[in-house]
Amino acid sequence: MADIQHQCDVLIIGSGAAGMTLALKLSKSLRIMMLCKEDPTEGSTYYAQGGVAAVLDEYDSVDSHIDDTLVAGAGLCHKDVVEFTVKRSAETINWLVDLGVKFDTRTQSDGSEEFHLTMEGGHSHRRVIHAADATGKEIAETLSDHLARNDNVTVMPKYVAVDLITRDKVGLKGQDVVGAYALNLSTQQVELFQARFVILATGGASKVYLYTSNPDTASGDGLAMAWRAGCRVANLEFNQFHPTCLYHPDAKSFLITEALRGEGAKLILPNGHRFMPYFDDRAELAPRDIVARAIDHEMKRIGCDCVYLDISHKDEAFISSHFPNIHARCLELGIDMTREPIPIVPAAHYTCGGIVTGKDGTTDLPNLYAIGECSFTGLHGANRMASNSLLECMVFAAAAAEHINAQGTALDRPINIPPWDETQVTNSDEDVIISHNWDELRRFMWDYVGIVRTDKRLQRARRRIQLLQQEVTEYYSHYRISNDLIELRNLILVADLMVQCAIRRKESRGLHYTLDHPSMQQNAADTVLTPPSYG
Repeated sequence: MADIQHQCDVLIIGSGAAGMTLALKLSKSLRIMMLCKEDPTEGSTYYAQGGVAAVLDEYDSVDSHIDDTLVAGAGLCHKDVVEFTVKRSAETINWLVDLGVKFDTRTQSDGSEEFHLTMEGGHSHRRVIHAADATGKEIAETLSDHLARNDNVTVMPKYVAVDLITRDKVGLKGQDVVGAYALNLSTQQVELFQARFVILATGGASKVYLYTSNPDTASGDGLAMAWRAGCRVANLEFNQFHPTCLYHPDAKSFLITEALRGEGAKLILPNGHRFMPYFDDRAELAPRDIVARAIDHEMKRIGCDCVYLDISHKDEAFISSHFPNIHARCLELGIDMTREPIPIVPAAHYTCGGIVTGKDGTTDLPNLYAIGECSFTGLHGANRMASNSLLECMVFAAAAAEHINAQGTALDRPINIPPWDETQVTNSDEDVIISHNWDELRRFMWDYVGIVRTDKRLQRARRRIQLLQQEVTEYYSHYRISNDLIELRNLILVADLMVQCAIRRKESRGLHYTLDHPSMQQNAADTVLTPPSYG
């Protein structure tokens, strides 16, 4: 039985834009610990290419950004949350600029410099500020550099959170969250972290699908832990598939930013014919759900493995300067995007639903917060508009920090929490079960709970999930845990929650498209699931 215990004021699980922004916004008097699975910058933020949506141009307006977000969200956005977020977009960008984030600029006719803003799907104005095609990398590295200078923050890489600890789970009164157990990947020992406040900034769950643009860390850990602890989740049927991921055997999870389409790239079939105008008047600049379904439809219609994205009609210097990372990566794979189209397919990209929170990141459980992609704020509705995600991370991280700072700095008197007990388990000699179940889960989620769904496919997925849950629960009870087992356990639970939400929605809306219910109902309502018990 390992008995390594840590104590802090604030425990942040996750080190993306949301987690790092929170840490930087919290009072310097707070002792903060931040757990991350890999290196601090290894997460979805680092790989975000497009940029941050914000109202920065004199020809743009807050009302226009709000309206575009509401339209993309297909009637399910919470308007007050959209307003809350968009109204804070400019100050968020100013904060990043003050920290030293180097966004792209352009020279005006009078010789002065202004930010270069690009266009993306769903937006009616150029309002996406970016750093070439590696905005997330620039933001993540800048935030990480500042975090390294904060003496009150201890960043702890190679840790995977296992479960949250509530007072009632350790024999005390109340459901307050008091800490978490986490697996130290270096020692393979589970350690105890006790904290006054715990923040889930764990990202989404797109790894539940076979094809995804996300890094391997996106395994729904925060969602699963929050549900097991007693938090509601909502709208998990809305899984955004990015329309354009590079299709190549050596290009795992490589995203082709939507900004290419914003700058004039066209989607074409293998025979060179353009097809998006047949599906939507906005063509390539339609919201992501429409573009992804159109690509899926055309691939199935003609039986092709991929379609193509063509920006070769643009000047070579323009392409290489605006999209240097994509250009370089394509060249590595033998594709010259300045002269030929890029082969692409849709891939799971963003989890629009999540843990139900307030505008300050608070959840159903006292002292537990959720921010970023793992949360459900009501901002995205049935379909996230491009480049609103990084904005959401930072706006709600700042709001959560303000809420925590207002509650004082002193750590409550430590309580007696038992260490992780491994006395009843042994080392596994059947790890093949994990790999087989992992592969099966991701394949049937792609086939049955993908871009286009049916009642039969959803029910088939639910039955398979229930069988996998039984196997993994038994395995979890008898063997020492590992990173793969933790992630598989979490992904199976999140997959079940996704399917439950999808079964309940008897309509097609935004990212949830079902052949059995193709129409949109008149009244829009969130799908909210409540845990059966807190045991």
